[in-house]
Amino acid sequence: MTVFPSALTGAPACKGCQQSELLTFDFAFAYQPIVDLRDRSIFAHEALVRGPQGEGAASVLSQIDDDNRYRFDQRCRTEAIKGAAELGMQTYLSINFLPNAVYRPELCIRSTLEAAQQYKFPVNRLIFETIEAEHVDNNRHLTHILREYRDYGFMTAIDDFGAGYSGLNLLADFQPDLVKLDMGLIRDIDTDKPRQIIVRGLVTMLGDLGVKVIAEGIETAAERDFLADSGIHLMQGYWFARPGFKTLTPVNDTAWIAHR
Repeated sequence: MTVFPSALTGAPACKGCQQSELLTFDFAFAYQPIVDLRDRSIFAHEALVRGPQGEGAASVLSQIDDDNRYRFDQRCRTEAIKGAAELGMQTYLSINFLPNAVYRPELCIRSTLEAAQQYKFPVNRLIFETIEAEHVDNNRHLTHILREYRDYGFMTAIDDFGAGYSGLNLLADFQPDLVKLDMGLIRDIDTDKPRQIIVRGLVTMLGDLGVKVIAEGIETAAERDFLADSGIHLMQGYWFARPGFKTLTPVNDTAWIAHR
């Protein structure tokens, strides 16, 4: 049973809800699995925005501006949860959020909690991830959002870690449940010595901080095996499964086969 904080009862809408324009375009979601190599299971699915007919994310994101950012962020949450529930998802659901679209976390979270209740999706199976490279005017605002989300029972994640300039500063202020290493660090890591050293160092540091690591963008068995040998067990990428538009795609049967 989902328990809703009493503070939300009768709470006024924040200025983002009052000032944002209604969306004039439609979108949908594809879901890509995040696997756990230790038991060959699916740990989570990431909700990836798509056009209404499966068009790429850019076709949707190009229509986002300062006037509709809040509405888009709110609708993304509710639609991702609705889609996951309708597909019978039993894993964690990872949803990207836009920090600059959150004005007051305790009020902006209302629609998420209502969607979880309506579609009977457990709050403790929701992960909210934000992109490290996302421009945030006030880093303290972002850490405040992440702490509020954790207080409501959500897991938190930093996506594309290593792609931006503020990742270490953010990590010093707040330790999320998960960090997703940017695919730029992963590509050809089995043959790239500098990337190997960086990733191994990150794994050690994040482990000391109690943060789980996800490697994304895995495309080869060699990348998978090097990362597994480095202590990373949660992985995401085409090697395992492509995103399924409005569906949950199974992991490729060959994804677990040892590399020779």
